[in-house]
Amino acid sequence: MPEPMPEQARPAWVAFQDPPKHLPANLSFQAMTAADMAFLCELYRTTRWQEVQQAPWTDEQRTAFLAQQFNAQHEHYLTHYPHAQKLLIKQAETPIGRIYVDRDEQSICLIDVALLPPHQQQGIGTALLRELLTEAQQQHKKVVIHVENFNPAYQWYLRHGFEQVEDKGVYQYMEWHPTVVVQENTAS
Repeated sequence: MPEPMPEQARPAWVAFQDPPKHLPANLSFQAMTAADMAFLCELYRTTRWQEVQQAPWTDEQRTAFLAQQFNAQHEHYLTHYPHAQKLLIKQAETPIGRIYVDRDEQSICLIDVALLPPHQQQGIGTALLRELLTEAQQQHKKVVIHVENFNPAYQWYLRHGFEQVEDKGVYQYMEWHPTVVVQENTAS
């Protein structure tokens, strides 16, 4: 894995240059480094564990399979999103999740967001998404995401204004568009 950029050269996450509007004060973010790989692999395992329960494997085999899948996903993200911000989510300085975001002139791509199970269903994911949507609204950009067909988050994204744009087989490509404000011409 490439060495992280020095702190002064690392671009800030635009949504958090100003004080966040939607995030708890005890959340912080840190650029991912090679030292974080064990945590990230365990995070991936916790988010996929239920899926592999169907396989006739031992827990050791399930864990090995998920580690392999994590490594493949990680390499995919590094290859296909080389400029993305890959951040640890920390609560009171303890890693609790990850968020990967890629930006270009037209869009913000939410590549991945995951939280450890004890931190799910507490509004953290919603707060993170609101920060991204606020940024996108201010910059007049769409937010895009690929959601796996069986992922329960699909309904969550729909509730937050995303629309399914394309069925890509295993994934659904979804977009959120900023609200267009139409100003009336008051000049006479």
